[in-house]
Amino acid sequence: MRNYLPAIALLALLTTTASANEGMISVKSAHSVSVTADRLENILQAKGMTVFKRIDHAAGAASVGKELRPTELVIFGNPKVGTPLMLCSHSIAIDLPQKALIWEIRNFSPCATIPRAAMRC
Repeated sequence: MRNYLPAIALLALLTTTASANEGMISVKSAHSVSVTADRLENILQAKGMTVFKRIDHAAGAASVGKELRPTELVIFGNPKVGTPLMLCSHSIAIDLPQKALIWEIRNFSPCATIPRAAMRC
C-alpha cells in the first residue's frame, strides 16, 4: 500500500543526497540531528503514523560515561500501513514497527537512515 511513506517523509524534510549501504538507505540532512528527528516526527504524525518511541542513544552512552556522536532512533508505525505489508510478505513483521536512525556521520554531517525493508513489497 503506502510502504514508501517513511522514505517520502524523510526525503521531504532532508536534502537530496542519498546513498545505500548494507541494506540501508541514508539521506543527508541540512539540519542538526535533533531538528531532523523533530521534523521527521512531525511529518509522520501529520501523515497519521504513531511515533511509539524516540531513543537518544547519545544520552544513553553519556549515562554510562561514554561519548557518542548525536544519535536518535525514531520508532513509528500504523496498522493501516503495516497490515497490508504483512499480508504481502508476512516476514516483514520482523521489521515492524518501522525505524529511522538520525545520526551524525564522521564529518559531523547529520544523516537519516531507514532499512531497505521499508521499501520492499
